[in-house]
Order: sequence, then structure tokens, then C-alpha cells
Amino acid sequence: MRDNKGWTLALAGLGAFLCSLDVVVVATTLPTLRTELGASLADLEWTINAYNLAFACLMLTGSALGDRFGRRRMYVLGVAVFTLASAGCALSSTVDELILGRVVQGAGAAVVLPLTLTLISDAFPAERRGVAIGMWGGITGLGVAGGPVLGGAIIEGVSWQWIFWINVPVGLVMLPLSALLLRESRGPRPYLDIPGLLLVAAGMSALTWAPVRAPSIGWGSAEVIGALVAGLLLVAGFLVWERRAAHPMLPLAYFRHRGFSAANGVIFFQFLSLLGALFMITQLFQIGMGDSPLQAGLRILVWTAMPMLVAPVAGALSERIGSRPFMIAGLILQATGLGWLAQVVEPGVEYASVVLPLIVAGAGIGMIFATTAGAATAAVPVEDTGVAAGTNTALRELGGVFGVAILAAVFAHYGDYSSPAAFIDGAKPALWVAAVVPLAGLAAAVCAPAKAGERHHVLVGEQA
Repeated sequence: MRDNKGWTLALAGLGAFLCSLDVVVVATTLPTLRTELGASLADLEWTINAYNLAFACLMLTGSALGDRFGRRRMYVLGVAVFTLASAGCALSSTVDELILGRVVQGAGAAVVLPLTLTLISDAFPAERRGVAIGMWGGITGLGVAGGPVLGGAIIEGVSWQWIFWINVPVGLVMLPLSALLLRESRGPRPYLDIPGLLLVAAGMSALTWAPVRAPSIGWGSAEVIGALVAGLLLVAGFLVWERRAAHPMLPLAYFRHRGFSAANGVIFFQFLSLLGALFMITQLFQIGMGDSPLQAGLRILVWTAMPMLVAPVAGALSERIGSRPFMIAGLILQATGLGWLAQVVEPGVEYASVVLPLIVAGAGIGMIFATTAGAATAAVPVEDTGVAAGTNTALRELGGVFGVAILAAVFAHYGDYSSPAAFIDGAKPALWVAAVVPLAGLAAAVCAPAKAGERHHVLVGEQA
């Protein structure tokens, strides 16, 4: 039974769907959490960032745990942690309890998501693997596209707690099926880089803490400056450690390959803009434009669903002409769409005025999603594609963490929640920042290999 490829794809795809869904499903609940739990702006930031930060920092460790203790075993454990944490989030009576639950939920997702791709790769032969991974990508994209809509529908139809309760029965069904139907395997890197994990988690947490606290106590306060300095020192310590470690969590040698560096630089800045913009736009539709949670989720679908339409085409074409044109075009389209949105947003703006900007930005996002992961994995030896994909995903989520923190700080400087007009006063400059950020990624995009198929021969030569 454990050689059943269909069950492997279904169970791994469902795990990936849940993990990607919970990155964004909370977005349409933010105004509701503000009123029902009395959440502050900083609390709303941490409701999203607690999940993404734990997810990002533990991502590469999740792969190593599977290599060492067994991928099926750790997948089942990750699903169990995610399910229990979802129940904890649903039972939360305070925003602090919810944030703690989101941290644990993110930790479970960090084990589940990287193992979904590994389980599929192990179950399918090379000639069928591409189709299976393509289906996995489509299921994952569905979670991102449908998250805001599902969240809005649940809030309007039941209550915010049910955006977490829905994970529980799914997880309870997945647990015995995964234990019975998935094949056990281990990988070539059964080592845990505990010092590296602690350094990067502490450093990124400190760097995130600074912009979250700055609107309340000032950028010049000792707490904010101390957090920034400590974060930078810890990240520097992480890089020094990874350079010298016998079994590093993040092989820094890969960054010598321009394809790997370009893909990771592009996805970091792209997701910094994307998740920060999502944080603002879901609230803009409800607070600034008066939509219900479900209306907001449906109306931004023209933005979040575009990658599902554009990514397959861009991915196929990039195999022939290379990833660089799509990275550059995608960043420009995302910047153009968000800048256009920032320009038209004002009190009383109609939905018709924001549709085209959202479509343009969404098309750009789809081009980048389709090409960065492939460019990153093509730059390394085949046996290290899991590490490369995990690095790309981790940097993507870290970009999102910083995006939410930075755009919220900009919003707090210019606006507040006192009225729709006051909200738009803050949202407009925040969206301008989201529009400028992708342009920073262009410096990385132009370094991507010009030709399709330029692979890891440089790195292999360096390692020899």
C-alpha cells in the first residue's frame, strides 16, 4: 500500500494546501480581530508574522528532521503539531493566545511543507515527477488564491474561529492515512544545525521586532535601536557560523552561483512587497471601502488568482528562453500595478478603479512564482534540490515578515483606524512603498542566467 503514488500526491498536496492557506487566510479576518479581540496594529502584524517567522526559520530544519528520523514519521508529526495548534488558535480568547498558537502552527508547517515535495519526488520516477510536482504547485497556489475568499466566507457565515477549526478534521483524517499509505524514506543530510537555527531565529525575530515596536515608542528609542543592533549581530553570527559549520543549514557556497543568488534575491523583495500589500489591501477593502469580509476576499481574487493563470505559461516559456526575462518583467508589472493602485486609492474610490491595477500586479507575481524556484533548484546539484527549494521558500517567507512590519510602520506614521479617510491616509503611502520594493529586486534579476538550461556546473566545479 505504501507504494501508492496517487495517495502520496493527494496527502502531500493536501498538506501543502493547508500550509499555504494559513499564510493568507488570516488576512481578511484582521478587521474582525481588531474589534472582537481588541487587537492593536502590532497585534495584527504578529498574527500574520508569528506564523511566517516560525515557518521561515524552521523550514530547512524540517527537511533535515525528515532526512534523519524518517520523512513519513516527521510528516505525520508535523501534521499533528499543525492540527493541534489550529485547535489552539480557534480556542484563543485573547490575541496573545492566538499569536502563540500561530507560532506553533508555523512550526508544524515548517516540517510539513518541505517534506511534501520530498515525498512526491521519492514516490514518482523521474519521467513522471515533473507532472506530479506541477500538480503539487497548482494545489499550493489554490491555497494562496482561495485563502482570503475562504477566510471572508467563514467570518461572514460563522465566526473567525472557524478559519482554524476547519484544519482540525482535515488533519485528523490525514494522520492515519499518512501513517498507513506513505512510504518511509530517509535522506542524505541527516544532520541538525542547532546553533545555526538558534542564531537565525533570534536574529530575524529581533529585526522584525524593531519595526513593529517603532510606531509606538519611536525609531530612536533604546529598545528599537537595541533590537536592530542585536538582530544584525545575530544574523552576522549566523553567516559566520554557516561558513565554518561542517553541516550547515544553509550552504553559503550556493550563493556564488548567480542563478541561485538571483532567484533568492528576487523572491525576497517580491514577497516583501506582496505580503505587505496583502496586509494593507484586505483591510483597505473593508475599512476604507466598506466591504464585508467575503466581498473583500472575492474582490481581491482578481489579484491573488492571477498567478494560477500566468505561472503555467511563464514556467513553460522560461524552459526555452530562460528565467531572467520573466523575473524582470514580473517585478516591473508588480511595481506598476501596486503604484497604480496607490495612485487611485482615495476616499470613495470605486472597485472598478482598482481592478486593472490588481490584475497587472497579479500577472507580475505569477511570472515570478513560476521562475524563481526553478532557477534556484537548477543552480545546485540534483541531490541538493530540497535544500535549494527550502532556502528559496524560507527567504520568501522572511521577505513577507519584513513586508508586513515595514508597511504597517509606514501606515502608522501617516494614518490610523479612526475613520475610512484616516485609514486611506496611511494605506496610500504604504502601498507606494510596496510599489517601490520590487524595483530593488531588479538588481538581483539582471544577474540571473541569460540562457535556459544554465545549471549547476559552476558549483560542481567549485566543490570538486
